[in-house]
Amino acid sequence: MAMIKNIIYSFNKYKFLLTQLVSRDFKVKYKRSVLGILWSLLYPVLTMTVMALVFTNMFNMRTPGVNYLVYLMSGLVMFNYFSEASNLAMSSIVANFSLINKVYMPKYIFPLSKCLFVGINFLLTLIPLYALIFITGTGVNIYHLLLPFVFLCLFMFTLGFGFILAAVSVFLRDMFYIYGVVITLWTYMTPIMYSFSMISEEIQWIFKLNPLYWFIKFARDIILYNQVPALNVWIYSFICGFGFLVLGAFIFKKNQDKFIYYV
Repeated sequence: MAMIKNIIYSFNKYKFLLTQLVSRDFKVKYKRSVLGILWSLLYPVLTMTVMALVFTNMFNMRTPGVNYLVYLMSGLVMFNYFSEASNLAMSSIVANFSLINKVYMPKYIFPLSKCLFVGINFLLTLIPLYALIFITGTGVNIYHLLLPFVFLCLFMFTLGFGFILAAVSVFLRDMFYIYGVVITLWTYMTPIMYSFSMISEEIQWIFKLNPLYWFIKFARDIILYNQVPALNVWIYSFICGFGFLVLGAFIFKKNQDKFIYYV
C-alpha cells in the first residue's frame, strides 16, 4: 500500500515530467506520419475489418442475438490497450536508462507514462467503437456510465502487469522475445473473436482465470446485452485490477535499486 501512496505522491510531484514523457511518446510515434493521430482511430477499424472478414467468411463465426462487429470491436479495443501498454511498459526502464542515470526521478514513472500514453489512444479508439454502435443500431443505454469502472480496472491491471514486465526485462532481456509469444497465446485465450459459449463447459474455468475475460465481459454486458454486470463480474474485475497493481508495485519496488547494475 505504501508503494501505491508513493505513486500518487510522485504523480503530483512529477506530473510535469510525466506530461513531458507522454508528450514525447506522441511525438515519436507520429513523427513523419501523414495521418498522425488519426491512426489511433483507423487502426482498430482496419484490424476489426480484417478479422471480421476472416472469421465470418472462413470460419462462419457468429454471435447469436448481438452484432458480431460490435462484439469483435468491443473486445479488440480493450485487448489492444493491454497489449500495447504492457509491451511499452516492459521496455520503459531499459529504454530510458540514460535519463535515469543522469537525473533522480522515481523509476516507476516510466511504466506509468507508457500506460497513460496508450490510455489516451485507448480513449480515442472509443470514438470508432461508438460510431459502430450507432451505425449497427446496437444503441446506447444509461448503463454505459458504468464503463469507466472497468476501464479503471483494466488500467490498474495493465500498470501492475507492466511493473512486473519492466522489472523482469531488466534482468532477463529474453523477456522481450518471450512476451511476444505470450501475448499471441493470450490473444487466442481471450474470447475476442469467438463467443465464450463455444468453449466446452469442462474447460471454461481455465478461460475464466484470464483477467481480461472479466474486463471484456463487463463491457460487453453493458454494450451488447444492455444489462448491469453481475456482482461477481464487478468483484473479479476489481480484484484483478487492484490486486495486480499492488503485486506489480511490490515487485517493482523490491527490485528497482538493482536496476542500475543490469541495465
